[in-house]
Amino acid sequence: MSKVVIFAFLTMFLSCSDNSNEYDQILPNVSVEETIFLNNPEYLDLQIVGGWAYSKGGISGIVVYHSGIDSYVAFERAAPHIRPKACSQMYVKDGLIMICPCDDSRFSILDGAPLTDGIRYAAKQYRVVVLGNTLRITNY
Repeated sequence: MSKVVIFAFLTMFLSCSDNSNEYDQILPNVSVEETIFLNNPEYLDLQIVGGWAYSKGGISGIVVYHSGIDSYVAFERAAPHIRPKACSQMYVKDGLIMICPCDDSRFSILDGAPLTDGIRYAAKQYRVVVLGNTLRITNY
């Protein structure tokens, strides 16, 4: 009897799928270490709360958003629900929404949350450290 219980337990345990790695299977894990100088002309919009800018780095680039007085958020431009391809690079619309051109799915620029029904993943967020007029964006 104990062999049957052990077999049943192992079958149940091994058949359960772990979806936590599914996100990592969609977007590759790449090293991110970018520095943004806020005085640089291409980043002047980041000097005001609500401003945003594109930056290089990540898989398909990075969107940086000035979310508060001394706070910034940074998101991967590769849509989180589609393997990277030409049409999956998100763009910012109206300063509040990131849109994936492949399927017009939408994500909040405030927290990366999906705004389109059926999308399970938020935009991939990177860490931002503010050092005076410099932002350090990393994924560690």
